Amino acid sequence: MISTVIAIDGPAAAGKGTLARRLADHFGYAYLDTGSIYRAVGLKVLRTGQDPQDPAAAEAAARSLTPDELFSLQKDPDLRTEAGGQAASKVAAIPGVRAALLDFQRQFAAVPPGGCAGAVLDGRDIGTVVCPDATHKLFVTASVEERARRRVAELRAKGIESIESDVLADMKERDARDSQRDVAPLRPAEDALELDTSALDADAAFAAVLDYLQRKAVPR
Repeated sequence: MISTVIAIDGPAAAGKGTLARRLADHFGYAYLDTGSIYRAVGLKVLRTGQDPQDPAAAEAAARSLTPDELFSLQKDPDLRTEAGGQAASKVAAIPGVRAALLDFQRQFAAVPPGGCAGAVLDGRDIGTVVCPDATHKLFVTASVEERARRRVAELRAKGIESIESDVLADMKERDARDSQRDVAPLRPAEDALELDTSALDADAAFAAVLDYLQRKAVPR
């Protein structure tokens, strides 16, 4: 049986992760935060004292990543730091890294774990590269100022003191790198529903997308 695949793309702190998890829970689908894969690779490189922009180091880390290791790293608090995000963005720009992780993501979508009838994947190139034939595609975005505000609030809630101007600058740098890279640049798929969450909270964003998907008769 062919699984239903919901592909959700967008920049950092736009709300796509929260939305993806809620949709997966609602429909009973498997969930894959593909950004965590690149964060895991970036973190592995950093912890060996190497440069995430070094293709050889990054590719070796990507090719040696196992599902069990990914699961372990997803629970590591260092994975969600700004340093982790910057490292993820850098390794994600390396073609060899993307090639090494592409099959993992496609296999997850094609055969969701646990016998689930579908999968929800969120990232930056799910609808354009990883799963161009996804059943449904979403592109979730928000103004960079609003995304920086959200990220600062998230970090401070975790006890991590942050300066909003620094977070904003880092986010603008990352947006530029992600959207201008030669390999799988961040952009909406032509057939994606685009949702700007600048003025929406998590509940409103979920409600809007759920209404859209229910009109598309997404199966559970």
